[in-house]
Amino acid sequence: MKIFPAIDIKDKKCVRLVRGDFNNKTEYKLSPVDQAGKYKDLGFKNLHIVDLDGALTGETVNLDIINEIVNKFDFKIEVGGGVRTTDSIKQYTNIGVEKVILGSAAIKDKNFLKEACQKFPNKIALGLDAKDGYLAVSGWKENSKQLTLDYLKGVNDFGVSRLIYTDINRDGMKQSPNFEETSKIAGVSNCPVIISGGVSSIDDIKKAKDLTNKNIEGIIVGKAIYDGDIKLDELAREIDA
Repeated sequence: MKIFPAIDIKDKKCVRLVRGDFNNKTEYKLSPVDQAGKYKDLGFKNLHIVDLDGALTGETVNLDIINEIVNKFDFKIEVGGGVRTTDSIKQYTNIGVEKVILGSAAIKDKNFLKEACQKFPNKIALGLDAKDGYLAVSGWKENSKQLTLDYLKGVNDFGVSRLIYTDINRDGMKQSPNFEETSKIAGVSNCPVIISGGVSSIDDIKKAKDLTNKNIEGIIVGKAIYDGDIKLDELAREIDA
């Protein structure tokens, strides 16, 4: 089970949103680079980064910060947030990011996803962010009117290397992830799935581990770390446990 501590970057700071609401955000003291260093010191191997400025603008706004993290620490990093062009994907792969997450752009244009998978084999992760069964796009401000499972079935053979499923209703709420829905998604997906949204305690990590034989590769932990609900040393003990 891969554990992905999360770093969400906005205005050069680490922040966390509640249900993706930019008006409901908490800023944290440590810089993104210092936060990454903290994770590295404790033995974490994977990192989930979201460029929230990028999600709003469609540009790789925080490329310099992400580049510094890549160069300074030996992480396997997945990055998302406003990746809408082949050039943006190339910018991230060129600096050594392991997986580039496509969200809104892939949902609005399946051909973009297909071409990205062909041009960047084993580098593309698909971020499916759902609310009440429907995919949300554009920083979660817009309902795509597409059912998550219907969309997934339509792109399942494109060659996506990882799928990140987030239940928006749970994100930042610390009410436990939607394990049931994630398991359904994993049952349909041709690639391994990462659990995202709502992790509240170490018990959620342990529950996720029980699902590793069901095409579930890992779990993202964000707000619960920053708010101290999950102690980092306790979480680190679960890396190879």
